[in-house]
Amino acid sequence: MHTTTRIMPAQKHIALVAHDNCKAELLRWVSENKDKLQGHFLYATGTTGHMLSKETGLAIKSLISGPLGGDQQLGALICEGKIDMMIFFWDPLNAVPHDPDVKALLRIAAVWNVPVATNRASANFMVNSPMLSKETEIEIPDYDAYLAERIQ
Repeated sequence: MHTTTRIMPAQKHIALVAHDNCKAELLRWVSENKDKLQGHFLYATGTTGHMLSKETGLAIKSLISGPLGGDQQLGALICEGKIDMMIFFWDPLNAVPHDPDVKALLRIAAVWNVPVATNRASANFMVNSPMLSKETEIEIPDYDAYLAERIQ
């Protein structure tokens, strides 16, 4: 597939997601990085978003709960170019009933070249990167060119 570029703004749109067993760890991480996150637009699946907002005071747009379709809502935002990066503390040792949705979310993030942190170490690398607060160009699939090839 051909690629094109998309400009991520200096003020990023950041998704925050955590499986149940990882919610406390994500809360701790967000609390530790509150100063770095508050200058950005934050999104989260329902339960996680409400918990983070209540505990940290950060403005977070909460979608519906992951198992009820929040992972898919987030995936749609990624496809629309509305999410710039995702912090997803997932539990690799416990399967969740909505594992197919989780895999779809991670797959769509990879398709659209969205940076994803899946644990504390990778989240720290992302939030401490100088690219976090700079306008950044990334390559994404050129969906218009893809359609043009198919329609001819």
